[in-house]
Amino acid sequence: MSSAKYIFVTGGVTSSLGKGIISASLAKLLQARGYSVTIQKLDPYINIDPGTLNPYEHGECFVTDDGAETDLDLGHYERFLNVPTSQANNVTTGRIYQYVINKEREGAYLGKTVQVIPHITDEIKRRIKLLGNTGQFDFIITEIGGTVGDIESLPYIEAVRQLKWELEKDCLVIHLTLVPFLAASGELKTKPTQHSVKLLLESGVQPDILVARTEKSLSPDIKPKIALFCNISKDAVIQSLDASSIYEVPLMMKKEELDKVVLKKLNLPDHGEPDLTQWENFLTRIKEPKKTIKIGLIGKYIELKDSYKSIAEGFIHAGAENECRVDIKWIHSESIEEANVKTKLAELSGILVAPGFGERGIEGKILAVKFARENNIPFLGICLGMQCAVIEFARNVLGYTDAHSTEMSTQTSHPVINIMENQKTITEKGGTMRLGAYPCILTENSLAYNIYKRTEISERHRHRYEFNNQYLPEFEQAGMIASGLNPKLSLVEIIEIPSHPFFIGVQFHPEYKSTVLSPHPIFVNFVNAAIRVKDLVS
Repeated sequence: MSSAKYIFVTGGVTSSLGKGIISASLAKLLQARGYSVTIQKLDPYINIDPGTLNPYEHGECFVTDDGAETDLDLGHYERFLNVPTSQANNVTTGRIYQYVINKEREGAYLGKTVQVIPHITDEIKRRIKLLGNTGQFDFIITEIGGTVGDIESLPYIEAVRQLKWELEKDCLVIHLTLVPFLAASGELKTKPTQHSVKLLLESGVQPDILVARTEKSLSPDIKPKIALFCNISKDAVIQSLDASSIYEVPLMMKKEELDKVVLKKLNLPDHGEPDLTQWENFLTRIKEPKKTIKIGLIGKYIELKDSYKSIAEGFIHAGAENECRVDIKWIHSESIEEANVKTKLAELSGILVAPGFGERGIEGKILAVKFARENNIPFLGICLGMQCAVIEFARNVLGYTDAHSTEMSTQTSHPVINIMENQKTITEKGGTMRLGAYPCILTENSLAYNIYKRTEISERHRHRYEFNNQYLPEFEQAGMIASGLNPKLSLVEIIEIPSHPFFIGVQFHPEYKSTVLSPHPIFVNFVNAAIRVKDLVS
């Protein structure tokens, strides 16, 4: 292909219709046809990135190899495509305005009045084209956050309007909308879709394809009706039924021929059906597991499960690899106390202590670690979860009863977890943690080495605090070893207890790199260990 093709995905009627999943599903179909595809997310909020947002506000903050704190949809993009994303794949209004204002302060606009059009829209268009200009991709799919009609989204819609003219035949717009079912009348209603498209038309954008989210199949007369009132061809009205798993959506879109319509609209050749054999095998293993295990996820944002989205998906990938369904028991760490810890955790075949920040719920996490360690239950601690394992070991094995992290207690006499040296002078919060991929060297014959099958790995980080190396000799003498170290700074990246059936804590976030076609080995081995424990008990 001589140039990249640009596909914009907008949403109407209501939020949370699944623009990210539709974008990722289309990308998967095009990739399975041999095209190179990437997806980017344009977020209309004024935050520079989601890094400072509470998980209750925005769900999980996903981290890329190059250290971008991004929207959780980028996790879906990677899980579907098995291709890493980067800083360029997530753009926020805050970042756009910050760049334009900085340019104005530098005098780059030569004294002109700085306006939304052309300065803000030009910067949006520049960001959209960055990935296309690399020459690496045949398709750039751009998901525009929010809902058409939101005041925050207007500059992005205007930028799309301009690009539709500038890119001509290299660009199309997919509009995701809702066709609700009214139980009282027993009817599907197309009026919300019609109004949503008219709202988009008021901004000067005519959608090329409509994807209609619906809980009931569209009757034969509805697609022509939508096409007539929304100015599009009948074959460009795509039905998107509710699915039991997000991983079914690519196959549903294939059945609806979304990818074929896209190729036709962009005048590209159709070289045959996409090869989704591996994807279909993965789905079969999800739907037809040979066994089920129960693993407890201990966290403090349990009310919003999207706070741990990548972990939950990592368990789906690892479960499929082990031909097993992982039943996650979501347990709020604040609910765990000495008196009830056995009752809450007794039925579990594995325990994962989740990442997080702050003191709330920390003692419940530490109690969960202790229960797993003392009862030989497979354990995985991620980031703060690893730090909780270190604190628990220091208190209950080394005898340092007030051991803690200086994040929670600056007065502890045993700061077994301490702030990283290069973080001590940092005062700003956004984008200042240890972020992105760093190398780690594994100790041979350790559990970590047996999991990865190599001595050097690279994993993504998001933290400020670390294992205090002053205590390392005492820990290792007592039975907790550091099996993974950063080669330059000797930071402890992985701890484990060799005498335990499966006990490992990692300072990094393995969940960020788990995909459908490449399940993360830590999750795969953790689930396998939980299966073995359940088999022994039964």
